[in-house]
Amino acid sequence: MKSRRTPAVSPLPVWAGGLGALALCFLVLPLAFMLGRVNWSTLGATLATPEAAAALGLSMRTCVMALGVDLLLGVPAALVLSRSWRGVRAARILVALPLSLPPVVAGIALLAAFGRRSTLGALLSGAGLDIAFTTSAVVIAQVFVSLPFLIVTLESALRARERGLDEMASSLGASPSRVFWQITLPTVLPGLGRGTALALARCLGEFGATLTFAGSMQGVTRTMPLQIYLARESDADLALALGVVLGECLTHNHTGVVLAGVVLAPVDVLQARLAQGLFEVVLSVEGHAAHGLDELANLTGVFGHAFGANHHKRDDGQNNQLGATNTKHRI
Repeated sequence: MKSRRTPAVSPLPVWAGGLGALALCFLVLPLAFMLGRVNWSTLGATLATPEAAAALGLSMRTCVMALGVDLLLGVPAALVLSRSWRGVRAARILVALPLSLPPVVAGIALLAAFGRRSTLGALLSGAGLDIAFTTSAVVIAQVFVSLPFLIVTLESALRARERGLDEMASSLGASPSRVFWQITLPTVLPGLGRGTALALARCLGEFGATLTFAGSMQGVTRTMPLQIYLARESDADLALALGVVLGECLTHNHTGVVLAGVVLAPVDVLQARLAQGLFEVVLSVEGHAAHGLDELANLTGVFGHAFGANHHKRDDGQNNQLGATNTKHRI
């Protein structure tokens, strides 16, 4: 009698497959219809117009700057939030709050904080730093809406990783910075890659906060989403061309999210990096220990030499006393 084979994967319910296909069609069909309306023969000439070139260049520059600020501030913030301390839950809620704010509300909040009529904005304006309705305002708006994506993603990766590695390296004598670069960072590279890709996608697609806080001036604050919004009625070809470019950038960006989890740091590579990091820490500690043992041996030799000299002197004194006693007895 043949034994029944157990399926490797649980069978998918028919209703789940149908609804899943419907969801995919709902997400893909609008993009397919948009691509069908693009005039591909004049796409290059349309993107070469001053409006399109200015929007593309501004978006690329501001996104790169905003992403650098995200990494500079987000990685330390994720490290702090991944630890257990009093008030960490409230801090996590505050960090995730911009994710739930409407983009226009985020822009109003930034305008209230850095606008010329605010206290902070007046101080900055007195120092010659006008932020609102400048290119700096575009970068600040992008950082404000994208930074929580990096922090939340990386903080989740830090909390989900294996426990005890940092403590082991610290117990071997490694400094906190060395533990971070050689032990902590290799274990969260996939999470860092996903967070970076999500933050970059949010920077590229930012619209509401930028429009409210920075305005829409060509070459200064008008990014690709703003240019698409303005051109949708006056120049449909330009709007579709920029939409295709923006969609292409986001597609490659989300492909990077997948690659961050699949190619960036496989398990064996991470294990090798961790083993190398721990091995270097151990070698460093052993080197310091060997140096300490050498110094201890030298000190031991000095004390041993002194102890031996004192011991010989004591033996000579005892022998002299014994000789004098024997002489007395003979007399």
